[in-house]
Amino acid sequence: MNKLTLVIPAKKESETLPRVIEQLKSLECKILVSLPSDDIDTIESIKNFSVVIHKQTGTGYGNSLIEGINKCQTEYFCIFNADGSFEKNDLKKMYELCSNNDFIFASRYLQNGGSDDDTIITFIGNKIFSFLGKLLFSLKINDILYTFVMGKTSQFKKLNLESNDFRLCVELPIKIKIWNFKYNSIPSFEKKRMAGKKKVSALKDGFLILIEIIKLFINLKILNKYKNK
Repeated sequence: MNKLTLVIPAKKESETLPRVIEQLKSLECKILVSLPSDDIDTIESIKNFSVVIHKQTGTGYGNSLIEGINKCQTEYFCIFNADGSFEKNDLKKMYELCSNNDFIFASRYLQNGGSDDDTIITFIGNKIFSFLGKLLFSLKINDILYTFVMGKTSQFKKLNLESNDFRLCVELPIKIKIWNFKYNSIPSFEKKRMAGKKKVSALKDGFLILIEIIKLFINLKILNKYKNK
């Protein structure tokens, strides 16, 4: 997997990130950590690892990923969480599928998938937003908020993503569908995070995600209208 860069968005992850990187050391891939420039504790915690550290010029989860992936020099990238919840053994399967796809999504809700970290609120919210993705965009993804995603770096850069926060979770798959990129999904089991709490605010971020879906749908309708003229 020497053509792959794992992009790890991090914020105040000094306790868990070194353990995650230690587990990934055996893989033949590059690791890029994208984090706020003032997160000194996290930066210090990984200074002895052979990783690229990208200090964000902007703020937010989405911005961390956009800036990080845009820095990638490898053919493929993969978003990998700093909290230890993603299954590293899925990386090989995703990498193999990338040769015939532009993007691969991991899903907790496919057969043989699951989660030790999902809550009833995030489960219901994900089901609703995944349904809207299918209804409004014919998106064949049943775990739209799960950002365990691998893909071709060049194709990602064409998407011109704009969401600096958790709205990126839906902007990414929806724009992949709008661009008619080829994508697929594999089942994955989400492990209990090593430490810390979810950084997502269910109500606030859920509302913003809903607005993002509506905005993208309106933009798509306008685009199709001009195409048909």
